[in-house]
Amino acid sequence: MRTISFFICAMLGLAETAVAASDDPDWPCIQRRTGALSPGVMWPSPPNDAQAVGEAADLAAALALRRVAIEAAEARVAGYIAAHPDLTADDLGAIFLAAFARIDRDRKRVLDGIVRYARSQIALAEKIDAAHSEMSALEAAEEPDFDRMDALEAEIDWDERIYRDRERALTYVCETPVILEKRAYAIAQILLKHMPE
Repeated sequence: MRTISFFICAMLGLAETAVAASDDPDWPCIQRRTGALSPGVMWPSPPNDAQAVGEAADLAAALALRRVAIEAAEARVAGYIAAHPDLTADDLGAIFLAAFARIDRDRKRVLDGIVRYARSQIALAEKIDAAHSEMSALEAAEEPDFDRMDALEAEIDWDERIYRDRERALTYVCETPVILEKRAYAIAQILLKHMPE
C-alpha cells in the first residue's frame, strides 16, 4: 500500500509540474518551453553573410563551451581583440553568430532530450502501475504465487527508485536550456563591449 501511495503522489507531482509549465504533456519542467532562440534579441545589428573562419571560428567555438567560464571567455575575447585591432562590427557579429549557432544547437539537443526524458518517465510510471495491478491480482488469488510476488516486489522497488532518482535529476536538466540562453546573452554582451565606434 505504501508503494501505491508513493506512485500516486509521484504521478500527481509530475502532472502538476507539467501543467504549471504548459499544456504540453511531453514537457515536465516548471520553466516554460520556448521555441528557437533569435540572435536578433541579443545582437543589435542584423546578421550579415560574414562567416567566422580560422581563429575567429576557434574563438566562437570556445565561447560556446559551457566549461569555459564567462571570465575566461572575456579574457579570450580581449586577447583576440588585442591581436586583431582592425576588427569590424561585422567581424564581431560573425563571431557572435557562430557562437550563438553552437549554443542554440546544444540547447535544441537538450530540449529534445527533456522530451525523451519525460516520455521515458511516463513509460516507467505506466510500467510501475501495471506491476502494482499485477501484484493486486496475485494477492487476491486463492493460491497466490509467492515467488512471482517476491520478484514483482523487487521489480517495483527498483523501478520506483529509478523513477525517484530521475525526478531529482529533472531540476538540473530543466535548468540547462535557461543556462544556455543566459550564456548566449553573456557572450553577446562581452563582444558588444569591444564593438568599434
